Amino acid sequence: MRCLVTGAAGFIGSRLTARLVAEGHQVVGLDDLSEGSIANLSDVPEVSLVEGDLRDEQVVRTAASGCHVIFHQGAVRSVPRSIEAPGRTNDVNVRGTLNVLLAARDESARVVFASSSSVYGDQDRSPLEESFVPRPRSPYAASKLAGEAYCQVWWSAYGVPTMSLRYFNVYGPGQDPASEYALVVPRFIMACLTKSRPVIHGDGEQSRDFTYIDDAVEANLLAARAGEEAWGGAFNVGGGQMPTSINRLLGIIAELTGADPDPIREPPRPGDVRLTRADLSLSRKAIGYQPRTPLREGLERSVGWFRADARRAAARGI
Repeated sequence: MRCLVTGAAGFIGSRLTARLVAEGHQVVGLDDLSEGSIANLSDVPEVSLVEGDLRDEQVVRTAASGCHVIFHQGAVRSVPRSIEAPGRTNDVNVRGTLNVLLAARDESARVVFASSSSVYGDQDRSPLEESFVPRPRSPYAASKLAGEAYCQVWWSAYGVPTMSLRYFNVYGPGQDPASEYALVVPRFIMACLTKSRPVIHGDGEQSRDFTYIDDAVEANLLAARAGEEAWGGAFNVGGGQMPTSINRLLGIIAELTGADPDPIREPPRPGDVRLTRADLSLSRKAIGYQPRTPLREGLERSVGWFRADARRAAARGI
């Protein structure tokens, strides 16, 4: 099968690409390398990487030529970044998704769209069910909800099979902790390994449903193979456990690294929600999704990877 992975040089995109190659698929990657790194694809030289912008309709059409499935991972990520730059977030995440869908219609390809649990916003009940009315609290969340709407329309209006996956805080080996907008897991790990002070926004009791990278990748493959009953739908991709507070997360990472962190407390960030927890009933039924990696095990693997990566960097004199 020939596949296109947008955002192929990013964290999730690169691991999905590696899995597809390992299963014998022909993979084209599309990435503008503004956030992803070519180094993330060093273990999959078989990938045909197209360096280009999702906002360029012709570039997307060319990359999608001959593809049977498009895994649309490319996006401007981060709630804080979207608060600062809503225009670019909309341009890339909404127009870029429309370009992917146009290409999919031309190629008669399926689309698996990377959405986000942020579309829920703050709800009155938990766990979060796909039937809840979305309450996005940031331009990023709104852009993902718009992408879901376009995917649903592409199925109902054009007959293009689409599925949207609402990721819940995906983490794991290979995440970049250096970015100003890096996610909390890699930043906490690196702070503990380097004995620096991690930053906690708010009281730290905001809780998240953390999802290990291998489970998120598996959800994509399941969605690509799903039957017609799943087409046009949106499905939660969570960790399958009780939510973990940010304070508790730091405590677990401190135990795994032998650190005694003294966190810096900063004000809450605009657009952040208080609680995320995925109801996986629909995902299990529609696409067969079942997460398999407990949080502590996933964090152990992540700490091991970051330790090894630090040793590799030291050996290179970085």
